[in-house]
Amino acid sequence: MKLNYKRTILVGFAFFLISAFWQAYDTIVPLMLTNKFGLSQGWSGVIMSLDNVLALFMLPLFGALSDKKDTRLGKRTPFILIGAAVAIVCFMGLTFADNAQLHKISEGTKETYWSQNYTVENRDYHNITNNTVPEQYTVHDYAAEMYFGSDYDSLTAEQQREVEDWYKHTLDYDTLYTYSKPAGDQAQSYRLCYKTADKKVLYTDGTEVTARTSNAYSALVSDAEAQFAKQVTAANWQVLVLFIAVLLVTLVAMATFRSPAVALMPDVTVKPLRSKANAVINLMGTAGGLLVLLLGKLFATGDVKNQLMSYTGFVGAVCGIMLIALVVFAFTVKERRWNADMLEAQAELDKQSAPDEEPQAAHGKLSKGQLRSLILILASVALWFTGYNAITSKYSVYALNVLNKDYNTTLMIAQGAAIVAYVPVGLLASKIGRKKCILGGIAMLTGAFFGAIFITAASPSWLLWLLFALAGIGWATINVNSFPMVVEMSKGGDIGKYTGFYYTASMAAQVITPILSGALMDAFGSMSVLFPYGAFFAAASFVTMLFVRHGDSKPTAPKDKLEMLGGDD
Repeated sequence: MKLNYKRTILVGFAFFLISAFWQAYDTIVPLMLTNKFGLSQGWSGVIMSLDNVLALFMLPLFGALSDKKDTRLGKRTPFILIGAAVAIVCFMGLTFADNAQLHKISEGTKETYWSQNYTVENRDYHNITNNTVPEQYTVHDYAAEMYFGSDYDSLTAEQQREVEDWYKHTLDYDTLYTYSKPAGDQAQSYRLCYKTADKKVLYTDGTEVTARTSNAYSALVSDAEAQFAKQVTAANWQVLVLFIAVLLVTLVAMATFRSPAVALMPDVTVKPLRSKANAVINLMGTAGGLLVLLLGKLFATGDVKNQLMSYTGFVGAVCGIMLIALVVFAFTVKERRWNADMLEAQAELDKQSAPDEEPQAAHGKLSKGQLRSLILILASVALWFTGYNAITSKYSVYALNVLNKDYNTTLMIAQGAAIVAYVPVGLLASKIGRKKCILGGIAMLTGAFFGAIFITAASPSWLLWLLFALAGIGWATINVNSFPMVVEMSKGGDIGKYTGFYYTASMAAQVITPILSGALMDAFGSMSVLFPYGAFFAAASFVTMLFVRHGDSKPTAPKDKLEMLGGDD
């Protein structure tokens, strides 16, 4: 028995465009909300959870509706075609609301921030154990501390003019500084430094820097930009309302076809091949996300200097990719015929099944043991999504403001590692089964998040890349095997409903986690809680997964390497 890879890839174009959308959404929408509208991490998390609130009831609803709806195009295809088309148009429209806000906040300049003398967060405060420095500075004092090592009022008039001129005209995106902890009774010390062409970091006097560096522009300007944006939003709240309204329509459109798109794979694939098919589907999704990250590099969406950029070009390119994928899907996928082929093949397999195996009914109730396992699997799904989604929904902001690194590169490495991992994961699943693979994936994900706790702006980039590669492999291992474990317990006519169960669990977690993680960041006054939060919930999912007893079909030996993609059952 072999998987029809051509059909599976064509079906996977629906998941390709879904993943492309969510990759773009998760990286730029948090930046729009915090940088353009000046929202706190908590309120940004509330808006970022809207898609999950909608999905919580819409995914099972449209999964069940697609089970019952049968047209000449099939059960799932009409939902995919209409929902995706509306989402593409509305996602493009979202950038016009963003541009309207960008036009209003473009009046803010470094001259504005200096004249209004904002109070900004001290980016070093939470990294200093004795907390001898203020948690907040005025722009005047922070700049004076960096430039002269003194508060602004203690400077001469000439020095005040010099630091003001530096702030307004010389301070740039690549300006760095260090903070030295006090030794004994000595006062704290800020010192400016810079990167050379060969990437060495030197103080302004030419000596080499050994201490951790921070980005001066991010500390002095980005925070002030967000405060100015908040003032503009308060005075022109209609733009934010328009933004949220367009966002809601976009998210509703995405929610209408996500469950039908995912349910389409088991509709056209016999049970023993669903892990392999799910691996191919995940490869397609990963490719969609990776392509969007490449576009992010091309449009420089992850550069610190582009935090207030217009995203029209970038989103236009993403929507173009989504449209191409939708057209390919529409003209190649023959859902009704492929579903009929699957049902015929599955009936033949059922006839050949062992006598002690229960016949597969079209609908039916689960046994107590199966129900318990289903609940535990869904709890595990909710827990690992709670940890993982907190990272994905906040990482772009975290990377720019804490690590001063391009988030696109890091996420591309994670996606690339996931693609490379699918064949080995399939081989492993064919030998030890789905559950053990998932437990191994959770362990890798937890380890990666735990290690990232200790990464700072001074840490070598390769170390961060290594951790995210590990996270990518772990997430791929989980994804390939978890969805098939859920639908394995469904009956033939209930695939859409069980797909809805799976996504309800994941979306319930994703409703809570952006709000909870954002609220914790606001409460602690730091984004440093992000990775401990993610590691905790990933570890918790390991515990619940240990007690799952059903949904793990017996492994069979793969006949060829391509069949290793998803793991045999």
